[in-house]
Amino acid sequence: MARLRAHDIAVSLDGFGTGEGQSLESPFGHAGGRLMSWFFPTRTFGAAVGRDGGSTGVDDAFAAQSWNGIGAEIMGRNKFAPLDRPWPDEAWRGWWGDEPPFHTPVVVLTSRPRPDLEVGDTTFLFRDASPEEALAEATELAGGLDVRLGGGPSTVREFLDADLVDHLHLVVVPVVLGRGVRIWDGQEGLEERFSIETTASPSGVVHHVFTRVR
Repeated sequence: MARLRAHDIAVSLDGFGTGEGQSLESPFGHAGGRLMSWFFPTRTFGAAVGRDGGSTGVDDAFAAQSWNGIGAEIMGRNKFAPLDRPWPDEAWRGWWGDEPPFHTPVVVLTSRPRPDLEVGDTTFLFRDASPEEALAEATELAGGLDVRLGGGPSTVREFLDADLVDHLHLVVVPVVLGRGVRIWDGQEGLEERFSIETTASPSGVVHHVFTRVR
């Protein structure tokens, strides 16, 4: 049975999954690259962007898991296009260049759909859909593999609210943002639905893995 898996979801010590003021130049708003500072040096990220080398160890091991057995992705509109860009924008092809790292169908949730877009071997499908509808379509597209929930934090929260997430890998980064988009609002009692394991990394982040208790 296909699972819905969220990986590499980074949050600050005060619970923000992205900063304030997202723009074309600042995908994470005022947080800049701080939330993903553990991820960018890894060999896994390097391979995704065509860079040789990179760090191995705890962070890379967790990063690598996010690509195993995935047949489709779901993401929010703000992970595809910045807030300061007109929408729908037929010229905009996403933040990932001519060869996006997904290599699968990607369902982009938006209240203003646009035509599907093929970039390399990734197809972006723009849907005004509920979490349940999006997951049903992505599951079909995944062809028996799992579906990755890519974020951002509001999208992860919506799928947690709908009780659809089977696996959540969340990374607590030792920074304080003070403002932005929180991930935990309304999630009281979340721990009752999951078993939780934690792994500290020499980089200073702590990896939390939430696995649904069935």
